[in-house]
Amino acid sequence: MSGSPNLGSISTRLRRIAQLAREDRERSFLSLAHNIDEYWLRAAYSRTRKDGAAGIDGQSAKQYAEDLQGNLRSLLDRFKSGLYRAPPVRRAHIPKGNGSETRPIGIPTFEDKVLQRAVAMVLEAIYEEDFLDCSYGFRPGRSAHDALGVLRGALTQHGGGWVLEVDIRNFFEELDFGHLRSFLDRRVRDGVIRRAIGKWLQAGVMEEGRLLPREKGTPQGGVLSPLLANIYLHEVVDRWFAEEVQPRLRGRAELVRYADDLVIVFADEHDARRVAEVLSKRLARFGLRLHPEKTRRVPFRRPPWGSDGRGPGAPGSFVFLGFTHFWGKGRKQGSWVVKRKTAASRWTRAMVRAREGCRRCRHEPLADQQRQLSRRLRGHYGYYGIRGNYRALDNFYRQVTREWRKWLDRRSGKKSMPWGRFRRLLDTYPLPRPRIVHAV
Repeated sequence: MSGSPNLGSISTRLRRIAQLAREDRERSFLSLAHNIDEYWLRAAYSRTRKDGAAGIDGQSAKQYAEDLQGNLRSLLDRFKSGLYRAPPVRRAHIPKGNGSETRPIGIPTFEDKVLQRAVAMVLEAIYEEDFLDCSYGFRPGRSAHDALGVLRGALTQHGGGWVLEVDIRNFFEELDFGHLRSFLDRRVRDGVIRRAIGKWLQAGVMEEGRLLPREKGTPQGGVLSPLLANIYLHEVVDRWFAEEVQPRLRGRAELVRYADDLVIVFADEHDARRVAEVLSKRLARFGLRLHPEKTRRVPFRRPPWGSDGRGPGAPGSFVFLGFTHFWGKGRKQGSWVVKRKTAASRWTRAMVRAREGCRRCRHEPLADQQRQLSRRLRGHYGYYGIRGNYRALDNFYRQVTREWRKWLDRRSGKKSMPWGRFRRLLDTYPLPRPRIVHAV
């Protein structure tokens, strides 16, 4: 094996798998692992991020690439023979939006990421034929902004209605292995692939030098975890809602799900109340729990034409994918439209990180500081730069520039830098101004 992977052969095989899955929705695939060969692994390697953190072995992508052909051949042999041993994932913690809690993520070794990517390519070809249009998270050709656009369209079309804001408590940590295996049995029974998935599920977690066993859950940060999560919630939520719930409702309803974040828009309040009552029982059947404080039913009817949107019966607001959704005045006098702004918790989290970045790099050359802050601002605009959110973007930009000035002051120990001097500095080292990136 040398050079680039045979992409034509790989795409042909992926199309063939997808075609078989599409033609027979009840088919359970008994033979899939033969598709994974050296070319397939090289393609998986090319699709694997090279700048991620190292796993417990400390091996970087650059080190793995020093003998790429030999490493991939060894990996393939161990995978096919069953001798591959899934190493424990290295656990790290990242802050949640509220600032007081952290979210655990698992960091696999680079080799593990490559093999997970290879298996994910096979499974994705099958399950993309099964997944419903209501799910958007970690799927090819779909994004969070697509979900936001569909949600806004549903809210506008329904005139608001009632929104069930759903928060599944610690979903990735609570996912039940037994139920996941039963879901996989319906479509994938290839022994080699299922054996590898079982090893990944059972692999422990390494934290502070201690190996912790894992009896449930799939680590956030794993390459295969998002796909396994989608398979689980496809069966538990998506199919249940489409096949059992919607046919029994009085009015229209639409589910929008991005991984374990989901909202349901109802035209009828009675429907919203009924589904809210049965959803917790549905999830409990599969080992999942709703967060009692973050799951709520929100009245979201469009205010009457010409009203001020206040007083009894005024619509509430809800958060989805980092944005607060609310009714606001449109350009046409007296009209109301669905608006979105950066959620307060997300704005605060981004600001804390920017502040910490300014503090850490305050002694570096100004050009380096400008480069780091510019990258942070562009990343913020890249996600939160949606139509109607310019004010929140501008507020973030202004606060970041104030933080930069403050930490530049503190590194000198002199009296405060006059704003006139700081503005001249910004002329020399400008930061990117807010911009709208997504017209959703």
